[in-house]
Amino acid sequence: MIKRNLAAALPLAMLALAGCNGGSKGVFAAGKGSPNEFAVGRAAPLVVPPDFALVPPRPGQPRPQEADSSTQALSALFGGQRPVSQGEAVLTAQAGNPPTPGVRSEAGDPATTVVNKGQATRDLLNAPVSADPQANATTPGATPK
Repeated sequence: MIKRNLAAALPLAMLALAGCNGGSKGVFAAGKGSPNEFAVGRAAPLVVPPDFALVPPRPGQPRPQEADSSTQALSALFGGQRPVSQGEAVLTAQAGNPPTPGVRSEAGDPATTVVNKGQATRDLLNAPVSADPQANATTPGATPK
């Protein structure tokens, strides 16, 4: 039993040691020296360029950093209240009651009530269209597409 283990371990040990020899760059390579400290160059220090758009703070003015990060993200994404385009104004005039100004901004408002219907509703809304007449729903008075 010992001879069998030794016969299996000896070739494995030789194979492992053979992997350490990588020519002039291996673990057992002769002439391997330390790094050359004179070959290292100095880099110029990093300098932040001036931002001429910044203005110095005024006493009594609110700090621009006071807004929380979610409000800053929403204003960056949606840009706050925007003027209504001419086409949107005509469309809303034909629709009837005009919407409240800034209704787009209410979408990200923390006070907006959101109901999570779950994955089943999401799957129903994302389901592919079926050609089966029993699987299609119709609305009375609506014209089919």
